[in-house]
Amino acid sequence: MLLGDIIKQYRSEHNMSMQSFADLIHSSKSYISMIEKNYNPSTGKPINPSLETLKLISEAINIDIDNLLKMLNADQEIILNEEKYKEQFKPKGVKVPVLGYIKAGIPIEAIEDIIDYEEIPEELSRKGKFFALKVKGDSMEPDIKNGDIAILLVQPDVNSGEIGAIIFNGDNEATLKRIYKDETGITLIPDNLNNKDGFKPTHYTNKEIKEIPITIAGKLMEVRKKYY
Repeated sequence: MLLGDIIKQYRSEHNMSMQSFADLIHSSKSYISMIEKNYNPSTGKPINPSLETLKLISEAINIDIDNLLKMLNADQEIILNEEKYKEQFKPKGVKVPVLGYIKAGIPIEAIEDIIDYEEIPEELSRKGKFFALKVKGDSMEPDIKNGDIAILLVQPDVNSGEIGAIIFNGDNEATLKRIYKDETGITLIPDNLNNKDGFKPTHYTNKEIKEIPITIAGKLMEVRKKYY
C-alpha cells in the first residue's frame, strides 16, 4: 500500500475528515490531500513524505513505525534528507524570454532579440505561450514603472479593462496600455494621465484599427520589479 491509502483507510474507519487528520500531525489539509492522491499539483509529480512525517503519522494512527514501514509497498519512497524533502514542494519553473522588440506578424518564438530570461511557475506556463518585455516610460505608473519586466500571455485580444501589449503600425516597439472596448472600437488609456510621453486616453475606431493597424500582442499577467 501507499501511505496515502493507509491514511485514507484510517480516516474512513474513524469517520475523520482530512482537516482533523491534518491537525493530528500538525500539518495542513492540502498536504494530506497530496499524500492521499500521491500527487503534487505544483510539480505534477508524486509526493513523498519525510521520515519525520512518517513518525507523526504512525503515532496518529497508533501503529509502530516499523510495522507501518512493512505495510508500505516498494513504490512508496520515504525521504531521509530534509533538503531533498523540501525540494519536492518547489514549483518547477519555465523560462520566458525578455524580448528587445516584438513586431506584428512575427511569431514570438521566432524573435531572436532576447535580452534576458524570467522564470514563471510551470502551472502558469500551462495557460499558453509567454514572453516578457522591459517596460519603457512612466505611462502605467504607479503600479508599472520604467525598467520593470512585464510578463505577457500571447493572445490577439483581451477583455475590456485589461492591460495588453499593443503594436502600432507594425512597429518594433510594443506599448502597455489599459484597453477598453465597445462596438465602435477600442480606447487605450494610460494609468498615469500625466505621463512624460504625453499619451492621453485615445479612442480608435474599428476602421482605424485595421488601417493603422493596431495589433494586440499579449495580455499582461504579471509585473516583476527591478531595482538595478
